[in-house]
Amino acid sequence: MTPIFQLSDEHVTAEAALDPVAATMRGITTPDPATLTDFSPDGFDARADQARRTLATLATLTPESAEDRIAGAHLKERLEAQLAWHDLGEPLRTVKAQFGVLTSLRDTVDMLPRTGDDDWHVIGVRLAGVETMLAAWQTSLRAGLDRGLVAARRQALETASQADRFAGVHEALVASYGDGPLAPDLRSAADAAHRGYAELARFLREDYAPRASTVEGVGAERYAAGARLSLGADIDLAEAYEWGWAELERIEQELAAEAVQVRPGASVAEAMALLDDQYFVDGEPAYVDWLRAAHDRAMADAAAHFDIPEPLRAIDVTIAHGSASGAPYYTGPSEDGVRPGRTWWPLGGRSRFAVWSELTTVFHEGVPGHHLQIGTAKLAADRVSRFARVHSVSGHAEGWALYAERLADELGWYTQPGTRLGMLAGSAMRAARVVIDIGAHLDLPLPDGSRWDFDTACRVLHERGLAAEHRVHAEVVRYFGWPGQAIAYKLGERSWLAARAEAASRPDFSLRQWHHDALAVGPVGLAALQEALR
Repeated sequence: MTPIFQLSDEHVTAEAALDPVAATMRGITTPDPATLTDFSPDGFDARADQARRTLATLATLTPESAEDRIAGAHLKERLEAQLAWHDLGEPLRTVKAQFGVLTSLRDTVDMLPRTGDDDWHVIGVRLAGVETMLAAWQTSLRAGLDRGLVAARRQALETASQADRFAGVHEALVASYGDGPLAPDLRSAADAAHRGYAELARFLREDYAPRASTVEGVGAERYAAGARLSLGADIDLAEAYEWGWAELERIEQELAAEAVQVRPGASVAEAMALLDDQYFVDGEPAYVDWLRAAHDRAMADAAAHFDIPEPLRAIDVTIAHGSASGAPYYTGPSEDGVRPGRTWWPLGGRSRFAVWSELTTVFHEGVPGHHLQIGTAKLAADRVSRFARVHSVSGHAEGWALYAERLADELGWYTQPGTRLGMLAGSAMRAARVVIDIGAHLDLPLPDGSRWDFDTACRVLHERGLAAEHRVHAEVVRYFGWPGQAIAYKLGERSWLAARAEAASRPDFSLRQWHHDALAVGPVGLAALQEALR
């Protein structure tokens, strides 16, 4: 292990001890998984201090190989981006509905192993600690209020509603343990967690929201820091905004051509309505069955085009109960290989599921998307640093996953009626994300000269981005609360396509080998992607 790889390993260990919740999310093995994360200002400062110590040590080390150079550059870029975000006071005002602290606490409880009473003891400690961790987070938010560092009121109210929904979410978990010796402790722990959710909802609604900001955009400085965290690059945001509109128009032309394949003369809206009426499943059990079968088919088809290691042949499909995000997501396998990769699927209040539009998301979240990419990095300990194996970059990961959706089209996998239209509609939504996210946070004009607000963003996402109605509100709430992340998909895809085009210009190009080599590099920021793949 080179000094740079050793430093990466040591940083991950130290970071996991300071933030066990994030460690669980990333699948990091820790000596004491029952410890809690400190979400108070002191806890955030301690994690920033750890990043500064690692950067100081990294500055004294010299890379010994190409892998070393990539590992060191990735570690430096990620820690500098984290510190830029921290130094703007963001930990004291980040109230991120649907994908913030609250969701991480709920998900990590569900992600802990349950193979025996020792595991259930850890679950009980983490469950009981939810109340303590949420109280510490309130301390940070109060400190932000006192310093004039405030989140938007909508984010506070949406997160309060989410906390209300979570105030009974662990009942099924406790019931699944049965009447073993830890049953009373688990019951008490769940009650504590539910109390914590309820108190957070009260705090956000009664104490925080009245003092929160009515302005939803974060402005240029905060947006640049958020975009750097998500992209691993500083980009020309004005250029990206204009490109986003042009890309949306290009996709709309593809959509119009595909709609007539569903029914001659049909508009896109008419084709989608027709598909909704014909290609669906009813009820959660049928939806889970369809999802599992779709994942299995994708795994089998991908094996002919990708080298899929045996440990990645298994993938869990999980319904994200209590989530109102509307958007599926993925969590990677654990370092020790015990926990497999998992796709999470919110119900979004639905009982009928238009599966024609969701096949593309199976490719995105599973194989050849996130599961193959993130899982491959997790298994590449000899070439990819430990830090990179557990610290992906949204632009890199989401860009690959969106590229995977288009690749599935190239490979002819959208054979069922409407599924290719579903892929194009998903791409239109990602292009709409670019213009909404940049335009709303930077207060840039729309093509007609009007300005962005929440309702305009919802309208553009539904009418131009073709987002399903059950997703629109939740999606736009997410963009306003997580500045810079929504652009990662399309801008990341653009970078992956550019890197492949450069490689394809060489006479010895092999797509299968390029995919193998590109995934073997592991996560890097978009600023370094083409050079790393080169």
